[in-house]
Amino acid sequence: MGDDRDSGPPASDGRAPWERPISQIHRPTPDPVGPASPPVPKPETDSGRLRRLGKRSPGNSDAVSVAELMGRGTEDRAPAAPRPRPTAPHPDVDAPTEKIDPITAHTPPPVQAQPVAVGVPADERPALTRLAMSKVRRRKRVRNVARGFVSIIAILAVALTGVVWGYLRSTDRGFAQVAALDPNSTDVIDAAGQYGDETYLIVGTDTRAGASGEIGAGTVADAEGARSDTVMLVNIPADRSRVVAVSFPRDLDVERPECEGFDNDTNTYDGEIYPAADGDKLNATYALGGPKCLVKVIQKISGLKIGHFVGMDFAGFESMVDEVGGVEVCTPQPLVDYELGTVLPNIGEQRIDGRTALNYVRARNVESEGNGDYGRIKRQQRFLSSLLRSALSNNVLLDPGKLNGFVSAFTRDTFVENVKTQDLVTLGRSLQNVDAGAVTFLTLPTDGTNDWGNEIPVDSAIEALFTAIIDDLPLPGEERVEPTPAPEATAPAVVPTLAVDPATVSVQVSNASDISGMAATASAELSTYGFQILEVGNFVGTAAQTVVRYTPGQESEAATVASAIPGAVVEQAAGLDNVVEVVLGADYPGNTTPPAAPGQPVEMTQVDGSTVAPPLPENIAFTNAADDTCA
Repeated sequence: MGDDRDSGPPASDGRAPWERPISQIHRPTPDPVGPASPPVPKPETDSGRLRRLGKRSPGNSDAVSVAELMGRGTEDRAPAAPRPRPTAPHPDVDAPTEKIDPITAHTPPPVQAQPVAVGVPADERPALTRLAMSKVRRRKRVRNVARGFVSIIAILAVALTGVVWGYLRSTDRGFAQVAALDPNSTDVIDAAGQYGDETYLIVGTDTRAGASGEIGAGTVADAEGARSDTVMLVNIPADRSRVVAVSFPRDLDVERPECEGFDNDTNTYDGEIYPAADGDKLNATYALGGPKCLVKVIQKISGLKIGHFVGMDFAGFESMVDEVGGVEVCTPQPLVDYELGTVLPNIGEQRIDGRTALNYVRARNVESEGNGDYGRIKRQQRFLSSLLRSALSNNVLLDPGKLNGFVSAFTRDTFVENVKTQDLVTLGRSLQNVDAGAVTFLTLPTDGTNDWGNEIPVDSAIEALFTAIIDDLPLPGEERVEPTPAPEATAPAVVPTLAVDPATVSVQVSNASDISGMAATASAELSTYGFQILEVGNFVGTAAQTVVRYTPGQESEAATVASAIPGAVVEQAAGLDNVVEVVLGADYPGNTTPPAAPGQPVEMTQVDGSTVAPPLPENIAFTNAADDTCA
């Protein structure tokens, strides 16, 4: 039989390819040290090789022998780079697998790694010298002392904080609270300009009952209820540069507003409403309507925003004086009152106790003084000057016993609103830097009495006085450090702005010219253009020319008004709120013109100092705290 396979050329060893032994393939032993050998092909079984070398299809004319294929592969293919030896075991060989037993309740806990000692053992270290051991002991002592000191300081700080906090809380609870303040009053002038100021209304009351009756204030049969025996308005500006105290005569003629009845025994209001009245005395206003009614009256007269109220009866006053060890006073002649008797039999400087001090400030029937209430006000001002100097001195503020006694006496017989112990201490310390000459006591200007014995207020002088207080202007008898002079005035600035609807502008017309009736005529003409005229009157002060005054934020309104008055200039002022004031000077032409249309640009001439505050009357009574003369 013939063989269909083409044997091809014989192999070099004289055997055909199918006759070569293929059942054994020897792998070279790897060199453990030398470089990795090329990977060895996977050995094949005899059956696998025979399948590839099986009978080819007879129709394939391109059949070649194994030897030829191997020869072609060697010629066509470049030698392959040796590949790294595989590190994993042969895939046909199963790698050993670690068997982990399951964790059960009987499995022992893992062994914790123990720290390994490093360094030289203590028993093998060289012994320290005496000097080294002394330094070590000294360092330990210093550390222990420092730790102990820090601990003591921390404990003391916590304890002191707790003591101070408890003290302030306990003294604050000692204050009897009463409703008095009216923070939203429309009578306040330039509330924004008074921001940061402290204004106290201090009232010394004559209750004629309880402890006050026991010390000689009188009896309830003499006068029921309470009287505002002393009324003093104290203003301290935000920069704490001065202190101004204005005393109000107890018989001052006032307009009493509608007030709710006040029960002086319980310091509460009874709900009964009393109508407004003219020609009432100031102390009667307090007796009827209590602190609320009094605050309304004083706030309307002064324009100051009263932020604190303090009321004290006679017993509290006496205790405070005794707690500071008495007060030094001076009298040029014996003080004799025909109701209280001889108060001070000796002349000159002397220290008086609480009971004598009370009679000293209450006496109002002293023949040698001749003017009743005003002589008493003068003594009160001198006494308070001395009391403040004593209370603000280091003898009181730095002596815990005296300070505690003073505060306790103050809180024991005092009824307040918006007053706390911390506020008083902080205020007192801030006033320690105030020069004595910057503390001034003034008396409200009056001019005689009317048919009912009421003191007649001088309105123009009162307005000038409180304008100077609000604007921080110099006051009679005041001795302050002169402020830094203002820079020289520059040329007036022309500021363009847009006009507004005249119907939205509230106008006050004031006459500063010599022609009477000028303000009424000008206001009538301005009202025809739609301006809202609120008030017409005379200007308190002087004006160099016709000027439109306004507060910040009212520039457009002021420009609109100025556009209707030929030659008018504008000036920023205080105390007008949303009202624009027209001050008619001597240069007023006597006529007005239609204002600029709303939205139209208006050029207004800005000036400063064109209007001057009213001069203070020369006869205002004052007392300077630095004045210790015996008068």
